[in-house]
Parts: sequence; C-alpha cells; structure tokens
Amino acid sequence: MTEHVVELSGVWKVFGDKAKDTIRDAASSGLSKAAALEKYGTVIGVRDASFSVARGEIFCIMGLSGSGKSTLVRHVNRLIEPSAGSIKVLGEDVSAMNPKQLRQMRATHIGMVFQHMALMPHRSVRENVAYPLEIRKIPKSKRWAISDHTLGLVDLTGYEDRLPKELSGGMQQRVGIARALASDPEILLMDEPFSALDPLIRLQLQDQFKTLVRDLNKSTLFITHDLDEAIRIGHRIAIMKDGVIVQIGTPEQIVTQPADDYVREFVQGISRLKLVKAHTIMEPLNGTTPAADARRVSGDSDLDALIDVSVNSDQPLIVQSDGQDVGIITKTTLLRGIQGGKG
Repeated sequence: MTEHVVELSGVWKVFGDKAKDTIRDAASSGLSKAAALEKYGTVIGVRDASFSVARGEIFCIMGLSGSGKSTLVRHVNRLIEPSAGSIKVLGEDVSAMNPKQLRQMRATHIGMVFQHMALMPHRSVRENVAYPLEIRKIPKSKRWAISDHTLGLVDLTGYEDRLPKELSGGMQQRVGIARALASDPEILLMDEPFSALDPLIRLQLQDQFKTLVRDLNKSTLFITHDLDEAIRIGHRIAIMKDGVIVQIGTPEQIVTQPADDYVREFVQGISRLKLVKAHTIMEPLNGTTPAADARRVSGDSDLDALIDVSVNSDQPLIVQSDGQDVGIITKTTLLRGIQGGKG
C-alpha cells in the first residue's frame, strides 16, 4: 500500500473578508474568480484543491504567474492558513497544530527552498547550512559535522569556509538545498529554485536534484512555471490555472492525454520521444501469432528507442510484458505516436 506523506482535500484559499460567502457561491454555482472579485471583493487563490504525495515522489505543481501554485504549496507548512479544507502531513492534521507543534514540524519534517536563497552574506557556507540546527540548539560540533556531510551531498566539499558572494549562482542554490537537507526532513518544498539560473546550470542542477532526492528518498513538492522542467524531474505533474488544478498525471499522461485546451497549449511544443511508451501506442494482437523472429520490445520502451529498433527491421515490433507478447507496433502506429495520434 502506498504511503502518502502529504494529503490535501478540498483546500480553498480566498483572500478577503467574505471568504465563506465566496466559497459557498463558488461551490454551488461555479462563481468565477473574476465574478468573486466583482461581487465580494475577494480573490480566489486556491479553489477546491485535492491531491496526495507519496513517499519518495517528486510532485511538480506548474502554472503561469498568478495560477496559485505558490499559494497552494505554502499551505503544506501552514505559512498560509486555508479558508477551507483538510491538510495532513505525515498523517497529522496541520490545521489542528498549536504554534509549538507547528514550529516542530517545520524544523524537523519539512525543508523549504526558495528561488532566492537569502543566504546570510556575513556567514560562511558551513554556517549558512548549519543555521537551522543552531536555532534548534544543536551542539556546534554536531551541526558542523552535519553541515559538512550535507555539503558533500551537493558536491560542495571544499567550499565550507567560503562566503556566499564567492560562489556562483548555481553553487548558491546548492547551498540552499543543503540547508534544507540539514535537518534530514522527510518533505521538501521547492519554490522555483532553479528559475533564475542559466539554462545549462539549470539542467545540471535538475539532474543532480533528481538523483539526490531519489537516493535520500525525499518526498518533494516542486513548483515551476516551466513544463520542460516539470517533465524532466517530476513523477507526476499538477497543472494549475486561476487557482484550479486542471489536471494531475504522469508526464506521459499530461502530454498524450491533455485534459483541455489550456493543457494542450502547454504541451504542444514538448518532444514526445522520451515520454511516450510502447504500451501507450501499441495495438492489440487480436489473436495474431507474431513471427518467431520478430523484434521484441519492452512496454516501457520510449519512442526514441522504438525508432532505433524499427529502422533495422521491416517487420512490426512486438511488445512484451512479463515475457508475454501483448501488443504490436507497425510503422504506421509508430509514426502516429511520434506525430501525436493525428489521423
């Protein structure tokens, strides 16, 4: 059974004095964001959001500026109070926590990384990473050891005594990630941490971050406005618009099965070659017995791999699962898969 470390159910955030009236009308009659502003003077930041994040999952939340993605994630550690709905972290109701319990949860179970690291310029890299432990009164020798170990995880060994101004932008981002990891939290909240970086550095940090959270088994909510980034690192993606979660799915599902025209516009420029799998485009065998010498491929083979196999064979490809023939991919099927299913 999958363990969910974060669970949101029916979460609303309405800014303004008439939040209850706004939620009532929005839930019963579909009051829009613009209409709520006109009728009640309120702003719907998040609208009836529900999702869960499994242990070890990178769950990306993406959308344009003003879509509500940052507002939504800040409910998880209660930097923002919900207007309605339920939020659970590690099985505990966040809304029911008193200030002491909330501080304890933030200090030990959740690490947060922002776009701007806000590193303390007068403190060394080691001191910046160790600062959350200092607040918790961890002895200096122990927090120094933890800081040095965590800096090693993000490939910054040897930079412990440098000041932040002596590091590149990408290195400063890694210091911020190390600081978030220093308390060994189960959950990471990442708010567009790489968006200000140069493209090449950004790609490198995306790969390093994905490997790091996999190895450490951290559950991550990752905010981004960049679908390419979400697809590159996310196990699942939630796309938001005007406070509403429009669609949740794997990168392959988002690209091949967009929920509406809004999502379809987002994905139209995304390459399908590394996303779409054989099991998605294959056709049923319908009782046909494939030739013994036909090329077999795994159902998890992506389009790029299928092309490599197909160019060296004139026969259809046979898709296998658990050692059994389960489907067939002809040249036509493959081309339509690349094209995006157009007839």
